[in-house]
Amino acid sequence: VQLQASGGGLVQAGGSLRLSCAASDRTFSIYTVGWFRQAPGKESEVIGAISRSGASTRYVDSIKGRFTISRDNTKKTAYLQMNGLKPDDTATYFCAASSAPISMKTWPTTRDAYTYWGQGTLVTVSS
Repeated sequence: VQLQASGGGLVQAGGSLRLSCAASDRTFSIYTVGWFRQAPGKESEVIGAISRSGASTRYVDSIKGRFTISRDNTKKTAYLQMNGLKPDDTATYFCAASSAPISMKTWPTTRDAYTYWGQGTLVTVSS
């Protein structure tokens, strides 16, 4: 499956953006979708993921309560709604697809767990 992330841009601190991750085909629905980000000069980090059906989500603490991941399998698209943006959220954001499921105890958090990647979309948050 091919993924394409979009929706990045420049926003003031406290603002909101919604990123989209569009997939090329209906196999999208069999994958866990994760979102990563890479800030300038830093390594990439996972920020969250959503299960195949969309029933389960997981987030890292740094964005919990501010960001929400959702998906619409009929549209072959996942979303990252970002509210309360901070300058520290400035990064290139990537979506990725993994065959690993989200369970009660685990979810795919490493880059190696994801097979398919979108090209990234830049989010810049000004202070």
